[in-house]
Amino acid sequence: MTTVIDGKKAATSVIEAVKVAAAGLEAETGVKTGLAVVIVGDDPASHTYVGAKGRMAKECGFNSIQHTLSAETSQGELARLVQSLNEDASIHGILVQLPLPKHLNSEPIIQSIRPEKDVDGLHVVNAGKLATGDLETGLISCTPAGAMLLVRSIHGEDLSGLNAVVIGRSNLFGKPMAQLLLNANATVTTAHSRTKDLASVAKGADILVAAVGRPEMVKADWVKPGATVIDVGVNRIDAPERGEGKSRLVGDVAYAEASDVAAAITPVPGGVGPMTIAMLMANTVIAAHRAAGRKPPKF
Repeated sequence: MTTVIDGKKAATSVIEAVKVAAAGLEAETGVKTGLAVVIVGDDPASHTYVGAKGRMAKECGFNSIQHTLSAETSQGELARLVQSLNEDASIHGILVQLPLPKHLNSEPIIQSIRPEKDVDGLHVVNAGKLATGDLETGLISCTPAGAMLLVRSIHGEDLSGLNAVVIGRSNLFGKPMAQLLLNANATVTTAHSRTKDLASVAKGADILVAAVGRPEMVKADWVKPGATVIDVGVNRIDAPERGEGKSRLVGDVAYAEASDVAAAITPVPGGVGPMTIAMLMANTVIAAHRAAGRKPPKF
């Protein structure tokens, strides 16, 4: 019987732990965990994400602040806002919602966030700490951190002797995911669009992680029988069977057929997705503990 890995359930347990940690920090030190989210322009998907993050932060007992800037905001104005948040001791996490409007250059903005407040885990200092195996003092990018928590729910902390294949090499997900698996002693292959015979590389994986952004690309014959499959893709495809103009979400894995072969698999939606916001809250409460000179909780 295939185990369907329940991301909603795992995310709920992370959020409960965050609430306890935030309340404990405030009771002991008077420090209320602070998260500032910056959104530029009026992209509907970004506003939906930011709204969800703000609601979750409030539910966790955080001081949640949102800065909504017009689409005409200049690079300098955005940079000055980030600098003011860097200097605000009541803010422990800063998140600039991507993508930014086309005229803005996101990279210098992201790199201007102080590494200790970079709760998205995108600063080169945090990426470097992960790459050198320092999981104690950096902040880890939220989606790979969440995906790794789901891997651990199946295999435990130590992945010695297991082969892991990550399909995708983005800075946002593929590279940090590979580092996390390596840190847990897995033998890791990073595969991508230029990999020769991708299907047979994937089939060697005890843990197969798909993050390519191509709907249902990973078929059942790419999956080793008994493997754990982590699907990070979120793709919207037409669903005429639901009515004219309707669509549905699918992952990068052909779920119906792959779940017949895998021992454990994440669904889309309801798998890795809910973990991203949960780990953002976890990073923020970790940052608040560090700022207060307290030992941060582990997730």
